[in-house]
Amino acid sequence: MKILKFGGKSLSNGDGINKVVAIIESKVKAGEQIAIVVSARGNATDELEAILALASKNGDYKPLFEDFKKYQQDVYADVDLSEEFSKLEKLFEGVSLIGDYSVKIKDEVLSKGELISAKLLTAILVKKGIKANFADTRELIKTDSNYGDAQPVEQLSKKNVVAYFKEHNGETVNVVTGFIGSNSKNEATTLGRNGSNYTASLLANYLDAKELQNYTHVDGIYTANPDLVFDAKKIDHLTFNEANELANFGATILHAKTIIPLLEKNIPLRILNTFNHENQGTLITSNANKEGIKTLSVLENVALVNLEGRGLLGKTGVDARIFKVMGDNEISVSIISQGSSERGIGIVVDADKATRAMIELEKEFENDFYSKDVNKITVTDNVSVISIIGQDLSTFHKPYTALIKNKIVPILFNNTVTGKNVSLVVRKSELNKALNVIHGEIFGVSKKINIAVFGHGLVGGTLINQILESAGAIEKRKGIKLNVFAIANSKSLLLNKDGVSPNWRNEIQNNGVAYTIDDVIAFANDNHLENLIAIDNSASKSFVENYIKLAENSFDLISSNKVANTLSYSFYKQLRQVLEDNQKTYLYETNVGAGLPLIDTIKLLHLSGENITKIKGVFSGTLSYLFNNFSAKDAPFSEILKEAIDNGYTEPDPREDLCGNDVGRKLLILARELDLQNEFEEISIQNLIPEHLREGEVSDFLNKLKEFDPIYDKIKADQQPNHVLRYIGELSGDLQNDKGNLEVKLVSVPKDTALGGLKGSDSFFEIYTESYGDRPIVIQGAGAGSAVTARGVFGDILRLSDKG
Repeated sequence: MKILKFGGKSLSNGDGINKVVAIIESKVKAGEQIAIVVSARGNATDELEAILALASKNGDYKPLFEDFKKYQQDVYADVDLSEEFSKLEKLFEGVSLIGDYSVKIKDEVLSKGELISAKLLTAILVKKGIKANFADTRELIKTDSNYGDAQPVEQLSKKNVVAYFKEHNGETVNVVTGFIGSNSKNEATTLGRNGSNYTASLLANYLDAKELQNYTHVDGIYTANPDLVFDAKKIDHLTFNEANELANFGATILHAKTIIPLLEKNIPLRILNTFNHENQGTLITSNANKEGIKTLSVLENVALVNLEGRGLLGKTGVDARIFKVMGDNEISVSIISQGSSERGIGIVVDADKATRAMIELEKEFENDFYSKDVNKITVTDNVSVISIIGQDLSTFHKPYTALIKNKIVPILFNNTVTGKNVSLVVRKSELNKALNVIHGEIFGVSKKINIAVFGHGLVGGTLINQILESAGAIEKRKGIKLNVFAIANSKSLLLNKDGVSPNWRNEIQNNGVAYTIDDVIAFANDNHLENLIAIDNSASKSFVENYIKLAENSFDLISSNKVANTLSYSFYKQLRQVLEDNQKTYLYETNVGAGLPLIDTIKLLHLSGENITKIKGVFSGTLSYLFNNFSAKDAPFSEILKEAIDNGYTEPDPREDLCGNDVGRKLLILARELDLQNEFEEISIQNLIPEHLREGEVSDFLNKLKEFDPIYDKIKADQQPNHVLRYIGELSGDLQNDKGNLEVKLVSVPKDTALGGLKGSDSFFEIYTESYGDRPIVIQGAGAGSAVTARGVFGDILRLSDKG
């Protein structure tokens, strides 16, 4: 025989109960011997409790009761439920008159939900031609008189069930009320919330069932609650021990007492979906199929009670006194965590019992307060417990580190004696984010990286499109899900927690809103977005002021914007201190050399202890193009410059390139990578623009380009034979001191050298070190262009994602 248990949502009106009937019909037609255990239909238990509470306050409960009756009767007018409705009506009238009710009355009221459910389903099945029989467990499951959480009297209950099923056997489908029983006086009792699962488990045990099938509204047990973790995955198999841990730590799909009766007889439990009954669900057995983390379970509506005392050092029995207080006051402790000295002890209890726990503990330790052995007893409300089922302490550092990187610091954690279950207490406001962070870190699902892009011009826009086009392949190849949730420029912001669409340009134009950086941070917090990265593709000096606030609010930083690394040295150090304090990372590989691996190479050399003695090179792709072509062609300088302008190689105002400040900033960035404390003002920069053309309108400047020709024709002509012009940055001097010599200048070099052979708009860098002597490390390649720079930023995203 198989026991089939159907929950309240499965038995709800319409599709729910129709699916239940269809499942039972198919099993009967297949010749399977089954018994059915039912919960109350829909939200009947909660509704009956609400009506009862309203009646006790002399409120107008009758409209609610009429709604209850209407829902329960639904389209089944021919099913007689008048007996249950009549009894409920009398009970509510009595409670309304008295203004109060006992736990005994409450159990009597709540029992009607299951009775109505079983009677209705039996009648529907009979009408379908199925030999169904209504079985009232008040006559079968005998319990003590602990109303609300009654315990079955094992031997008597088993005897009753076995005898009943012996009488109603063969092709009969017994439809059994879950959740309820009766005491020795035949007064209705209930087995506690989710007790219908317990009823089904007891029946399976007493009848030596082949399998207990628990039909719910989900496909089985998941790696986490799918309502909280979008990419939670169904688990095909669990052991009873793992299921028991789940039941103890808040998994609503299981009842803590359900497991033991099944374990005694080694009866498999299968969790199935009424609405997708072709799915095989989750099978729970005694046999473990593999080690490893299985699922995340959550315990909510709890509070943390802390007892602290320096004077407890060396004292024994403190925890025994705590547990005695808890036991005497019927307060269940979910978790305890303490130091070996017992100087601090934390216990997790139900939220509604926390204040009582604190008061009773204060009474117990009253003398210890006077002797200063106990300093304080406090309650931390609004906390939740995340239990990682199957977590071994040897790998616990991975999810823990991921939490810290996302600025979630667990208040307390402990692990079981077996070392296969670690529980964390976190603030309730952080629960959703914490679950997603842990889930993404430990399960074989994609780790979600949430990205905010500031600046969507040439580089930013190219980057966004690169991300959107590559996201699918990256998720498949690397297990990283890139989600661009925010796009902004200086004026407008576009937000979408699930990620922007390829049509983002139109969307930001039509739906963009004015914003401050606080709006982006608030959106990320409100939507529990984890693994945050802020990318600055602007050239804005003012936006850099947001870096510190972003780092303090859990964002890692990436920028193609050079400003942050070239402001005052004090800001440079302040930003890095904030990053260190908040365990955040700032990557800016594209600040110098666009997509070339220059900064990373210099960092690695410096960190390894290599003494870098000089760095020299062509830092500007624009000026590389300009002087490479001017040196190679027999053409005036103005003609080459106009060609560069027309091809889009320069800034809209070419003077921004020609003044040399951009090269100076790049040189300063490299100097600071070597821990040099130079300021921008200390750089010697040769401005390529004739002094009288440095000011004024861009249009006027563009009309006077020919005025460059006599100057640069002379410079070119004055060179030695077989020499070419290159505009370089050079860092030299004793680089072991606090400051180096930084120069940006136009030089003439032999054509047959590496620097002299440069072509196109390539960047070129020579890194001289003590070990390599006069043979520098050379890095050369495309050093400009929106696609190259965007690809470099993309590389930083992937490096951060792997590291995070």
